[in-house]
Amino acid sequence: MSAGQKAKAMAEQVVGQAVRKVAHAAGKDTTAAKGAALEARGKARAVKERSKDRLKH
Repeated sequence: MSAGQKAKAMAEQVVGQAVRKVAHAAGKDTTAAKGAALEARGKARAVKERSKDRLKH
């Protein structure tokens, strides 16, 4: 996994989690869902990159 892609995946996960928690606390369901989607996208990116690394070895 390239360092740039790893950082991007981790950043998406962290930002998504933060947005989800803050929006949930504020009662903003739509924004909380967007944060959850961002977090899921970061997790999917990390899984994709790990699988690419495994195929190379």
